[in-house]
Amino acid sequence: MIRKGGILILFLLLFLAGPLYAEVINTGWISGQMMTQGGEPMTGGMIVFFNAETGPAPSPDRYLRIPDEIGEIIGEGKFHVLLPVGKYYMGAIKRMSGARIGPPQDGDYFYISQDQKGNPVAYSIAKNQSLSVGIVSEAVPFKRTIPDGISGISGTILDVGGTPVEGAIVFAYYTETMTGLPPFTSYRTGKDGKYLISMDRGGKYYLRVRDIYGGGAPVVGAIMGSYGETAPAAVTVKQDSVTSGIDMTVVRHLQTGPKGPGVMSEEEIAKQREELYKKYKEQMKN
Repeated sequence: MIRKGGILILFLLLFLAGPLYAEVINTGWISGQMMTQGGEPMTGGMIVFFNAETGPAPSPDRYLRIPDEIGEIIGEGKFHVLLPVGKYYMGAIKRMSGARIGPPQDGDYFYISQDQKGNPVAYSIAKNQSLSVGIVSEAVPFKRTIPDGISGISGTILDVGGTPVEGAIVFAYYTETMTGLPPFTSYRTGKDGKYLISMDRGGKYYLRVRDIYGGGAPVVGAIMGSYGETAPAAVTVKQDSVTSGIDMTVVRHLQTGPKGPGVMSEEEIAKQREELYKKYKEQMKN
């Protein structure tokens, strides 16, 4: 289990499990067994939790929310996770697409806990108590859809030369400081550089662009950018409407030092990202 702020996505991750820090004392356990609808255990997948008091219920068909807490699904699809006291929506993901972190991709086994009417269920975690959700056999292959009537922002991510940027991720924040865990995130851009980030309601949002889910200093070659020419600028979103044409220009984080600035090769960038991922995984476990 990891603490809020250690990520990303998601979708952290999304993305890795480890014990709580020792100083956290108001905690409780949640356990169960996650299976696919076909009866296969989701061993090797991740169980994800969204704090019900700090954000909307997860709704991947309408918007992407980054999990606040994450745990590992082990043998026979079982999980046993320590969480801070509170109420949480729960989901599970087993990646079949090859992506290691981020939101579910088409073909990944995915599940968000719901009642018989299809409403998200919030589980209460009490101090020093253990909650069992039993065997859940509801995960199905994910298929991304974009329904009508969503609230969101769209545009194109470009480099300084005006070329569309592939692999960029847009994060939406409520405040211009754009710190902490972002409430909403987009899928990665394709070759056309186009993005769509949606949220649960209209309002004002500040946008940041990166190419990784999770925090930390950017590696050399990483995509960096935000909306606003000289300072962060808010984008106004109307309820059930998409604010379009919000294009953003990004740069690559440059290498600095005695040898002067420069851009690493794609192979060097990939190697640095792999090293960053390893450090990130170790950090999440500690």
